[in-house]
Amino acid sequence: MRENDAASQFAPDTPIRIGVSSCLLGSKVRFDGGHKKDNFLTGTFGQWVEWVPLCPEVEAGMGTPRESVRLVRSGEDVRMVAPRSRLDWTDEMRTWAEQRVHELESRDLCGYVLKKGSPSCGMERVRIYPEEMPVKTGRGIFAAVLLDHFPGLPVEEEGRLCDPRRRDNFVERVFAYRRLKDFFAARWTLAELVAFHTAHRLQFLAHSRKAYTSLGRLIAAAQGQPSAELAAAYQQEFMTGLKVIATTRRTAHCLRQILGDLRDSLDTVSRHELLAGVADFGEGLVPLIVPLTLIRHHARRLGIATLAGQTYLEPHPRELMLRNHV
Repeated sequence: MRENDAASQFAPDTPIRIGVSSCLLGSKVRFDGGHKKDNFLTGTFGQWVEWVPLCPEVEAGMGTPRESVRLVRSGEDVRMVAPRSRLDWTDEMRTWAEQRVHELESRDLCGYVLKKGSPSCGMERVRIYPEEMPVKTGRGIFAAVLLDHFPGLPVEEEGRLCDPRRRDNFVERVFAYRRLKDFFAARWTLAELVAFHTAHRLQFLAHSRKAYTSLGRLIAAAQGQPSAELAAAYQQEFMTGLKVIATTRRTAHCLRQILGDLRDSLDTVSRHELLAGVADFGEGLVPLIVPLTLIRHHARRLGIATLAGQTYLEPHPRELMLRNHV
């Protein structure tokens, strides 16, 4: 029988490895010999993950310090060029990136944090220099190869992680990805996949009801389908659905669904207190942790079967305090 206890996913014997741009951990690998150390990554989040640092520009042979490079449009192509010397690093970077992402397969990554705006690591809105003013429509060369090679992998830029909702979403996806990989890495049955799917019901209500329904249809039509094909399709749809940001409206709807599971078991005072907490969250008066703390308390106290094992109640370590800010 699979263990659906949400806390079990945070056990130290389950390595959660995350790739990261080396400069974000404080390594002095930037073109000017500096770094861009990020305190959330190195401090708060770093206590729960094992970092796999990488600097594309150094590993591709550019050295430190070095002349800066930029993305430059050349016909239909985008090249990585050093503006002063006009040295073109595109082919070296692409060759190295293709080789490196294949090597990363053995590291069993559960996520990746990229450096914002970098011509090698930037995930989006990287400056491309045409003959006129630069336009922010590019993607770093290494980032493009990484995202193409690992389509379901949770990937974010450190700049976007300053947004509390995106930060919560990224960390939530990292731990969900670990659960998903562990599930399909072991022997599994269709009944166990149904149980795994059900344990994520509330999580998907907050992100994408459409994705949850689509996943349910995949399972319903799975009889006789090769297990590898089903696992691949389920994983892709699962991670795509969780990538949808949980808005206040969808989250409040999810909380009201939980209230429905609790309603008949609560006394009048507890029910009104919980209703008030959900309403206050919906109006932006309190963070999500307030109604969720009440819900977790009553679910444990009353032993509500429909809430037991729901990953939404604790999708990541509470010590990260992410839901204190959303």
